[in-house]
Amino acid sequence: MKIAAIDIGSNAARMQISKVLENDGKISFKKVEYVRFALRLGHDVFNEGEISPESEVRIFKLLNAYKLLMDLHEVKDYLICATSAMREAGNSDAVITRIHKILDMKIHIIEGAKEAELINDVVVQALGDGNYLHIDVGGGSTELNIYSERKKIASRSFKIGSVRTLENKEKEGDWEKMKKWIESNIDPKKSKITAVGTGGNINKLFNISTQHEDETSMSYDELKRLKEYVAGFTYEERINKLRLNADRADVIIPAAQIYISAMKWAGAKTILVPDLGLKDGIIKMVYEKIQNRKSKS
Repeated sequence: MKIAAIDIGSNAARMQISKVLENDGKISFKKVEYVRFALRLGHDVFNEGEISPESEVRIFKLLNAYKLLMDLHEVKDYLICATSAMREAGNSDAVITRIHKILDMKIHIIEGAKEAELINDVVVQALGDGNYLHIDVGGGSTELNIYSERKKIASRSFKIGSVRTLENKEKEGDWEKMKKWIESNIDPKKSKITAVGTGGNINKLFNISTQHEDETSMSYDELKRLKEYVAGFTYEERINKLRLNADRADVIIPAAQIYISAMKWAGAKTILVPDLGLKDGIIKMVYEKIQNRKSKS
């Protein structure tokens, strides 16, 4: 059985198709298809307050392409979730209604708390014992979760993201609010805290790095070095020399600064990069929805 997740973010929209595997009563998901396209909805919404007609057409074309690909893979069920940009767009309801009417594909706008919950469901599996600050940086928002012994003890969403920062559209005081929240919930003097980074930008920075602490983590100092290293290239050089996608080459620096700032305020010296995110949480939710239907039938 194959299932799919579509994540419409402020920078890009991603579709992941996964095959459900069962081994000795345990369920796992194997990625069989992954497609990412830069819609850049945040550029419209954070500047103009709504999704432009041109962007609506692009959403329609992309979802139609995703629908065809899911048909080819014979996907049993899927879910489309939209985050920060769609949440804030003044015309999102109208756009969603038109797309649903034509394509019969329903876009679900999820709040920051639900976004954090879905990511939490998969990230917690990558954690060991101890204390962690999970930092998920998107285009329009950053979700922070604090874990102790694999249990979430605090969570908060902030309107600080890679695209929003690039466009200089954060509200005055947002960075200070994040700083105060971290410092009021974490005392590095009492216990060691490790950061956990999710999002496309931290994955790309990790891949660029040649100084990993191990296969899944790197140091705070290495992350700072990487930021300066990438910032030393022009936008065109990042695309041609570092081989970054055009929509990644400009947002990777503001994204890096968000991770660095959060780690600094928390006193974290190491960041884990498990290569998990919202799409993985959506996949898990789709599977659970199918199981719930079976149990009721």
